[in-house]
Amino acid sequence: MRVPHNAHVAVVDGSRFMLLKNTGQPFEPSLEMVEQPDLDPSNFSAGVRHQDDAGQRTGSTDLNELAHGAAVAEWLNAKAVSGDLSHLLVVADPKTLGEMRRHYHGELEKALVGEIDKTMTGEPLPKIASVIAES
Repeated sequence: MRVPHNAHVAVVDGSRFMLLKNTGQPFEPSLEMVEQPDLDPSNFSAGVRHQDDAGQRTGSTDLNELAHGAAVAEWLNAKAVSGDLSHLLVVADPKTLGEMRRHYHGELEKALVGEIDKTMTGEPLPKIASVIAES
């Protein structure tokens, strides 16, 4: 996947959020940590409607994880609206990515260069860069 030089990369799951920057070339990314914001998830709007049938029966959907995804989207929205994000790649597990998409602001959508639906928060930066390059 092509990721512009100096583009931001948000790596997200249901409990962790890392904001990285591509210091490498568009097709050969090299990532460095920018920050790991400490968010206070408060948007529990996903409710039970987000759960699939199995999740509704077993209660396996964690609303705190979905609220974290919403909080990340809101944080990224604020950065995009203020002009601090001009190019952004989002790497998130499928459930978190789905929740984040529901909260994208128009300015954030304009800044998106792509999305990868994969859990990568526990991986080292070179591994994340490798997955991006191969996508």
